[in-house]
Amino acid sequence: LARLSVSEQDAERLSPQLTSIMEMIDKMQQVDTSKVPPMAQPFQLSQPLRTDEVTETDQREQLQQGAPEAGDGFYWVPQVIE
Repeated sequence: LARLSVSEQDAERLSPQLTSIMEMIDKMQQVDTSKVPPMAQPFQLSQPLRTDEVTETDQREQLQQGAPEAGDGFYWVPQVIE
């Protein structure tokens, strides 16, 4: 962030906004969260599971028809590493 260049006009306009953000962060740092358990989301939800079954047909041959070079289920591309 130290390398960002901001014009004087923009600096005057942004200064109060940045000060407000820093004050809010300071207030948040003062809150004791040591008794709050870590969580991935604010709601106690569980991920519904579904059965693991095939829902699409194999379209490899059809999709590879538009490729410049393809064969044996692979797309052939130029070598980029010597």
